[in-house]
Amino acid sequence: MPNFGYSYAEELAENQVKASARDLRVSFKEMVELVRELRGKSLEDARRILEDVISLRRPVPFKRYKKGVGHRRQLQGWKAGRYPVKAAKLVMKLLKSAEANAEQKGLDTERLFIRHIAAQQGPKLRRFFPRAFGRATPKVEQLVHVEVVLEERG
Repeated sequence: MPNFGYSYAEELAENQVKASARDLRVSFKEMVELVRELRGKSLEDARRILEDVISLRRPVPFKRYKKGVGHRRQLQGWKAGRYPVKAAKLVMKLLKSAEANAEQKGLDTERLFIRHIAAQQGPKLRRFFPRAFGRATPKVEQLVHVEVVLEERG
């Protein structure tokens, strides 16, 4: 069994909790852009953003991986964006897990903020897709690790 660590270098204080999701089968690029949008927000704001993305009411601005991404009229100040629905559902599940950890620790869930959230590349699933005339095309799927640290602020 692998021993996964966190990229959050500081020691957890008594007002902080953490959670992680490993080996998610979702686009790494979409996950990076989504967690950038959520970083620093309160838990309620993050949940509202994710619900809007899932219901296709609010696009996520794509700032780093933006080549070939269509423009969205709803974005103020940024043009390129998408609706990463699958990634948003997985991050919503991760935030629920972190909120449950906070309740178990005795923190007030109304005052939780996202202190740290990050997405990293996981292992690659390598397969081959058979083609005509004895050829084969490689098919590589990138898995994603996501981690979050929530902090109770007064």
